[in-house]
Amino acid sequence: MIRFGSGALGRVVRSGVGRRRVQTLVIAVATMMAVASAVVAGSLLVATNAPFDHAFARQHGAHLTASLDPDRVSAAQLASTRRLTGVTASAGPFPSTTVSLVDQDGGHLPTLTLVGRSGPKSDVDEVDLKSGRWARTSDEIVLSASFSGPLLKVGSTLRSSDAADARTLTVVGFALSASASADVWATPAQVKALATGDAALTSQMLYRFDSAATKSQIAADRKKLAAALPSGALVGTQSWLDTKHSANQGAAATIPFLIAFGVLGIVMSVIIIGSVISGAVGTGLRRIGILKAIGFTPREVVRAYVAQALIPAAAGIALGVVLGNLLAVPLLDDTESAYGTVSLSVAWWVDVVVPAVALLVVAVAALVPALRAGRLRTVEAIAVGRAPRTARGQWAHRIAGRLPLPRPVTYGLASPFAHPVRALAMVLAVTFGTVAATFAVGLTHSLNAVAAAQDPENNADVTAISGVSDSGPHRVVQKPAAGAERAPAGPQSDRPQPSADPAAVRAAIVAQPGTAWYYGTAGGDATVAGISGTVRATLYQGDSRFGGYEMIAGHWLSGRGQVVVPTAFLERTGDRIGDSVRMTFEKQTVSLRIVGEVFDTSDDGMSVHADLESFTKAKPAVFHIEVESGVSPADYAKKLGAVVEPLGGVVFAESAEDGGGMIVLLEAMAALLTLMLVSVAGLGVLNSVVLDTRERVHDLGVCKALGMSPRQTVSLVLASVAGIGVVGGLIGVPAGFALHGYVLPVMGEAAGTRLPPSVLDVYDTPQLVLLGLAGVVVALVGASAPAGWAARVRTATALRTE
Repeated sequence: MIRFGSGALGRVVRSGVGRRRVQTLVIAVATMMAVASAVVAGSLLVATNAPFDHAFARQHGAHLTASLDPDRVSAAQLASTRRLTGVTASAGPFPSTTVSLVDQDGGHLPTLTLVGRSGPKSDVDEVDLKSGRWARTSDEIVLSASFSGPLLKVGSTLRSSDAADARTLTVVGFALSASASADVWATPAQVKALATGDAALTSQMLYRFDSAATKSQIAADRKKLAAALPSGALVGTQSWLDTKHSANQGAAATIPFLIAFGVLGIVMSVIIIGSVISGAVGTGLRRIGILKAIGFTPREVVRAYVAQALIPAAAGIALGVVLGNLLAVPLLDDTESAYGTVSLSVAWWVDVVVPAVALLVVAVAALVPALRAGRLRTVEAIAVGRAPRTARGQWAHRIAGRLPLPRPVTYGLASPFAHPVRALAMVLAVTFGTVAATFAVGLTHSLNAVAAAQDPENNADVTAISGVSDSGPHRVVQKPAAGAERAPAGPQSDRPQPSADPAAVRAAIVAQPGTAWYYGTAGGDATVAGISGTVRATLYQGDSRFGGYEMIAGHWLSGRGQVVVPTAFLERTGDRIGDSVRMTFEKQTVSLRIVGEVFDTSDDGMSVHADLESFTKAKPAVFHIEVESGVSPADYAKKLGAVVEPLGGVVFAESAEDGGGMIVLLEAMAALLTLMLVSVAGLGVLNSVVLDTRERVHDLGVCKALGMSPRQTVSLVLASVAGIGVVGGLIGVPAGFALHGYVLPVMGEAAGTRLPPSVLDVYDTPQLVLLGLAGVVVALVGASAPAGWAARVRTATALRTE
């Protein structure tokens, strides 16, 4: 540990810190921003390191969630399952049922699992209460934190159904279960009271096993449990592996993005801290020589200058940790919601490791030039510290002097070559800042393209519903009229469903003035040879190009017998474009040829899009309409509705949907991290220019004495960093472009899909040129303050300064 007290050494340290106020402030601020960005980047990297696994372990999550028929199994029989071989912990039985809650506006929430628990604590599945409190009395419920938002808050009321005698339930809290064992919690008595009619009462048991890491082990555990219970008692089970897959599906795509920004932030922090501190010590070589001349030993000199660097750096590090935590908390809150995990916070060791590493970098960066100065002879230290060596960079001045530019500009362009290491540090700072900006701009455009491509059917101006699909749970439900607030509608909604003749609806659309384009769709579950279970099928009637999904390869549907499928479908089946598949829809089996690979991540990529004419028994249930230019979709929907609604159909104008939560989260992270990195880059340039300006103040005085005006002085200082900005931009833009081209496909692969050209090819030439100029802007902004100081300093003052 470096020590200094009230003696001569202490006075030297305090004098050095207080005398160079600008340099001290720059060191503190640059170190603060660098540490803050490293804390944010490190925290987000930690958050993406198996967030579900950490939350599951912290909550003692259930490996198997079992639903049982209470009429077929006794309490003693359930208790006996706790002693089964391999069971390490269990909880329950908890009364369970399903509810279809209704908000104050009559909107139905999806059908939810309601579980009765007296509190969040449990040996298995310890629920994390995020806000509010636990339900204590009847008519109180705790909702899953995924429902928390502007529409549902603590204190909001819901009805248990849309029946006249439905109970009013008050939301008293929001909680998260890593096991996803329930969507709603209430007191056990309340659950039993709500279990009526079709919502049968079941008993929920939660189990942990000593072997549950694979699907085969979970299957063996389930078989063991079923054998220990009476026949028919086990109604259903939920594996933690399925829950983990769903939770990690959204998180996986963000990991490459966070790694990219995390590495940029940490590496840039090291570069900036190292260059700032080494430059600060390097400019004190002459003073070091003077100290040696008056009797200070080399060791005392080294200690003094390392301490002068550590004092402001330590203050900056402390403030950086605080700032990093403040910035990381809201991002981690959003990440927590997006991942569906619990209790994400800045890891304690991040707040320890980042400051420790920063202090180490500061100490090393200060120690290296201080040791070099300590070894110099006194006269040599004074001579070297007074000005750059005259021979260094002279070739650059000769070359720059031949340029057809004003002499102050050419002088400034050649100045960085007098300190090549410092200039390299500035180039790296500007380069990393430009890389971050280029990558962030491309990422934002790509995420917006993903949001636009996710559900192209919503791009229609007007939707007309003629009926519902008979296959599977993916039924078309009635939507609210244009301008009305949308409420979630569950698959078991009791609202009346449209039942119009599709041919009559289509004829009304054709006859309606203002129709530019339309196509019909039918949806439901289908089976495909070679795939177990069902896949989601969407059939299209008519020219559906304006509502088609983005194509990764091949082409969209153009005729009978064609089908397009997502990447995950091709990977699972081993098929390729041009192959044929046999598909069964509504009891009709046809052979379809794959003509394209489509960008569709819904249903885990297990979906197909085919031409409806291939299935003679299928009829369109929904028509998507694009109106002519100048026609109001709302007015069009009102007029068409006057014709279609008497037939039994529904018509409404589509409204713009908000972007997905994960996309908004990623864009917010990109904006914040980019702002921090660019700020750090600007501070790095500011520090280097301050050092250069202070070091060359005598030379500036000579130039001013020879007639250089304040404007020319500003030009000289700004020109000294302009070339660095150009070089940083020329390197940073291609590097950011390449980083985007690498990270985006990795993000898509993590999400289980390849990406279409519309998501990858988001840069254009003017944009890249502007991003390249951003490097120059960062450099000029960083140098503007010292340039102004150099212009204002009086000639006599500059000449007297050494």
